[in-house]
This record gives sequence, C-alpha cells and structure tokens, in this order.
Amino acid sequence: MENQQYYSTGRRKTATARVYIKEGKGSTQVNGKPLEKYFPIKSLQMTAVAPLKVSDLEGSYDVKAFVKGGGQCSQASALRHGLARAIVTMDSELKPNLRKAGFITRDSREVERKKPGLHKSRKRPQYSKR
Repeated sequence: MENQQYYSTGRRKTATARVYIKEGKGSTQVNGKPLEKYFPIKSLQMTAVAPLKVSDLEGSYDVKAFVKGGGQCSQASALRHGLARAIVTMDSELKPNLRKAGFITRDSREVERKKPGLHKSRKRPQYSKR
C-alpha cells in the first residue's frame, strides 16, 4: 500500500478535472504548474484544496491534476470535486465530513441552450409596434 496513487474525476459546468493523489510533502500541481501559478487568485486556491483542509490531510499528500474546459472558477470547483472523490476512494471514513461540507455532490447546473428564434436561451427579439 506504500506510495499508492488514487484517482478520481471532478466536474463543474463544462470543466473537467482528473485528479491523482499520493502520499508526499503536500505539493499541488495543476496542468504541470504549481497551484499558485495556475490559480493566481487566493480564493480559487483555497477552493481547490478545501477537501484536504476539511479532512486534515493538508501537507501530507501530493496532488497532481489535469483540468480542461470552462473558466477559472469552474475549473477550481471541478478540482475540488475530483479531490474530494479521490480522498473518499483512499479512505471511505472521511466521506461524512466531505459530504457535510458539500464537496461530494456534483453541482449539476449547466448553461441553458439557445432556442431558435431567440437571441439567447430566453431573450426575445425586441417588440416593434410599427
């Protein structure tokens, strides 16, 4: 069981994150870059690694993630979802804490599709009286 790697996938909107965790010094790499370089905004960094903090594993596991699609915020949320699922794969006793924090459930909200005859999904053309 030593140096075993755990894998999971996280999703949010159109963003997908493939997350690998294994025991280490606590480094986090996203698409080959350090977390601080990939997500320069502090709140996104905290969002991405929140499952480690909730499960008291911060600093003892290395995280390697590959994210694509969506914007920065949804990529960070997808990383959070994938990380939480990978932690549950590793140790199922941590699942209640992660579920209580809301990290296990996938946020299923997606962008509504554009309908024919409308400008956007619901925005109608301007009414012209004459």
